[in-house]
Amino acid sequence: MSEEEKIKLKATSRKDALKTMFMGAGYLAFGGMVWGGYVNDVKAEEFVLRPPGAIAENNFLKACIKCGLCVEACPYDTLKLSTPEDNKVTGTPYFEARETPCYMCTDIPCVPVCPTDALDQKLLFALAEDNSQKMDVNKSKMGLAVVNKESCIAFWGIQCDACYRACPLLDEAITIEYEKNERTGKHAFLKPVVNAEICTGCGICEHACVTEIPAIKVLPLSIATGKVGDHYIKGWDKDDEQRLNNVNSDFEVDDDNSGAIDYLNDTDDLFND
Repeated sequence: MSEEEKIKLKATSRKDALKTMFMGAGYLAFGGMVWGGYVNDVKAEEFVLRPPGAIAENNFLKACIKCGLCVEACPYDTLKLSTPEDNKVTGTPYFEARETPCYMCTDIPCVPVCPTDALDQKLLFALAEDNSQKMDVNKSKMGLAVVNKESCIAFWGIQCDACYRACPLLDEAITIEYEKNERTGKHAFLKPVVNAEICTGCGICEHACVTEIPAIKVLPLSIATGKVGDHYIKGWDKDDEQRLNNVNSDFEVDDDNSGAIDYLNDTDDLFND
């Protein structure tokens, strides 16, 4: 091979290498855009139930390293690691109450194994009899059970207390409200009522519901509880009134009300046809 041919071959190899490098960079950028779009899409998915002790969802997604230790620690195979098909951030733990609820292990094995405090033990602390702080599974706030009165057969007058009997906090998280059935005059409605302050969101009630599609369903707290807004204050609650001290108003109040008085006293328009 002549020297000239060698130079041409080197130049061609250099071009091919650069072309391959730029193509790889292009694929990488495209993959980044696709993954970024995927993450943005799944972050918008709010109907996901996390393990006990999970911190706020946005912070949870930042803290969780997708190690799967909590899933391995769960003795009931309740927890699963999400896949791209689940429309949730891949690798994060979640559970489906209808399929396998959280069975409220007293030692809560899924929480202490978390290496990043995405599952925070402090959120489950309760004061024990010896004044020490210990984890209490009943402090969990995985979600909130919501009853659909239209499809719950107890609201039809059919006697059913499956969710009430299944609840691990019997007669606390779910109670039964007795109401006379005016249609028959002989029977009573046994209506399940959820106490939002006590419900842990374990999902055992949803799992036990007898209807084809559960009439009681556990939803994430951000969806089930809604948000009133800071501009509403409980006037009878002194603690809630304290929030007024932290309100910064961006509106300037004009003490001159002469314009309003002139408007109220203007009677010219009353006599116009």
